[in-house]
Amino acid sequence: MKAEIQKKAAGIRMFLFDVDGVMTAGGIQLGTGGLEFKTFHVQDGMGITLARLAGFRVGILTGRKSEVVERRAKELHVDVLVQGVFQKLPSYLEILESYRLEDAAVCYMGDDLLDLPILERVGLPAAPADARDEVRQAAVLVTKKKGGEGAVRELIECILRLQGKWEGVLQKCRAAQSPD
Repeated sequence: MKAEIQKKAAGIRMFLFDVDGVMTAGGIQLGTGGLEFKTFHVQDGMGITLARLAGFRVGILTGRKSEVVERRAKELHVDVLVQGVFQKLPSYLEILESYRLEDAAVCYMGDDLLDLPILERVGLPAAPADARDEVRQAAVLVTKKKGGEGAVRELIECILRLQGKWEGVLQKCRAAQSPD
């Protein structure tokens, strides 16, 4: 399995993520007046920053529409945000066309049944540890971490290491922290 992951990881140029159950633990807190709360893991956000430092495109493709997700996407400077799409495949195909990518260049992480059409196409399908059984079966890479608990970071670090980009990213982080 590791050889298959290594082979598929070699061509990845874009990460796409679902939100609920991947970037969050899947809980949605609703308050009065339309308030919505989601909890994002800070290490997942740093993982997205590391991916961008390494030259990857990063996007979010989610079935729900949320101001909270829009805010998080802006904070992380993701390249593409698509929300509120029940059928995700048409939006995925538009993303491919827009960035002139082939399926083999995309790593997608999803956790539920609506993610299957994309997981069955992308170069590297991934799932968090607590994804639905069918999704874990469709994934080539299943993280040890659960959604919202560092699964995004784990996936990104794995790809960075497999592509030999980890040390370069570490050096960029060290340079950013240097007082010079």
